[in-house]
Amino acid sequence: MTAVLLFGATGDLSRRMLLPSLYGLSVDGLLGAEVRIVGTARSQIDDAGFRALAAEALAPHIANGLGDEGRAAAFLKQLSYVPLDATDMSGYRRLHQAACGVDNCGAEQISIFLSTAPSLFKPTIEGLAAAGLAGPNVRIGLEKPLGTDLASSAEINDAVAAAFSEAQIFRIDHYLGKETVQNLLAMRFANILFEPLWRADAISHVQITVAETVGLEGRVDFYDGAGALRDMVQNHMLQLLALVAMEPPARSDAESVRDEKVKVLQSLRPIDGRTAPSHSVIGQYVAGAVGGQPVKGYADELGRASGTETFVALKAHIDNWRWKGVPFYLRTGKRLVTRKSEILIDFKPVPHSIFGEHVQGMQANKLLISLQPNENISLKLMAKVPGLDQGGIRLREVSLDIDQRNAFAEARRRIAYEQLLLSLIEGRQTLFVRRDEVEAQWAFIDGIRRGWAENAMEPRPYTAGGWGPSAAIALIERDNASWND
Repeated sequence: MTAVLLFGATGDLSRRMLLPSLYGLSVDGLLGAEVRIVGTARSQIDDAGFRALAAEALAPHIANGLGDEGRAAAFLKQLSYVPLDATDMSGYRRLHQAACGVDNCGAEQISIFLSTAPSLFKPTIEGLAAAGLAGPNVRIGLEKPLGTDLASSAEINDAVAAAFSEAQIFRIDHYLGKETVQNLLAMRFANILFEPLWRADAISHVQITVAETVGLEGRVDFYDGAGALRDMVQNHMLQLLALVAMEPPARSDAESVRDEKVKVLQSLRPIDGRTAPSHSVIGQYVAGAVGGQPVKGYADELGRASGTETFVALKAHIDNWRWKGVPFYLRTGKRLVTRKSEILIDFKPVPHSIFGEHVQGMQANKLLISLQPNENISLKLMAKVPGLDQGGIRLREVSLDIDQRNAFAEARRRIAYEQLLLSLIEGRQTLFVRRDEVEAQWAFIDGIRRGWAENAMEPRPYTAGGWGPSAAIALIERDNASWND
């Protein structure tokens, strides 16, 4: 028997992602009927109430063709619920009984998904350990935020390490569960044509964009204490950067991949008090329109003035042989013109054009890896325009597209958490973040924040529905490049 314990089981993440993901695994026969799924949170509901909540969460997925009412009913029978105050030790004993029954769990595998406020990590870990839910048969998945800086992150990691070994700890970054992110590894290391060009000799620059159209969306308290740099750059964007820039690992196992990622993160050139003004831009949205609808400014949504950034753009460098002189431009923000997450690899132009000066529109090759809303890989190439060419050959940029929906039409499009939860249950750590990775990421982020403070940098206003402050455009155009808008 395997038990899955979901902390925060009545929250938004559980409704939108975790319960539908576990149901998807059940439909595909990857989660046996014997698996006990125990939800826990502060909400005072019973098993029936939790099952009703789960049924509501599954309804749109069933309507879209995932399983049927019979499969859903069978899945709901696997659910139970234990109300829990993280500081009340007696609740953990009830949680143990729900997961293990009247007998001790023994060697049976338990997977815990922990999504809680950073202040509750320590008492929660202590409660799990005291109740016998931290033995060698237990794996624990930790959802962000894992601290607010390097010191607080280390404190949380120390608390977890007091009860669990590193092999039992699965730090979650849900971007690593996305198919296109995983496909980045396949594209780089299963195709020989990219590797000789994947370096400073052939690449001009790299762009990583994570743009959102939403504002606070009910995350007022968390977001205003975090900001765009800590909410998005510290985890998702630095993980994408590491996957793009890492050296080829010897194998595809977890330690080999994570060894190479941490080398990249530790090679990031610090952005400090000297370089923060020239290598970073921060902004905060004011009232505007998104999708044709008027929206309030950040301060209006928050109900007070704030110095929190809702937009950040960075110019980063990796100080190693492969990437010497190649800038990595990162930008993320809320209330932008469109929702998209993508990686752009901008190659250098050909060293000499044989087609003469009369050829118009000669462009360098670009590789665009789109993560959301649509998963797609597009390679932009130059091709001859059909015709008699009396005035000389004409060229035009064309795209070779690998649209996931078309290339793999037979495969069901999964929620990223399906892969992550399955990996947690089966004990595969490749798609999870190791402690030294987290700490290297925080060290880089803390340096940027100190640089902002030393220069008294304040967020620049930008109108909701645009692409952020104009200074972000200048950040990249000073290097004769442009954002991929």
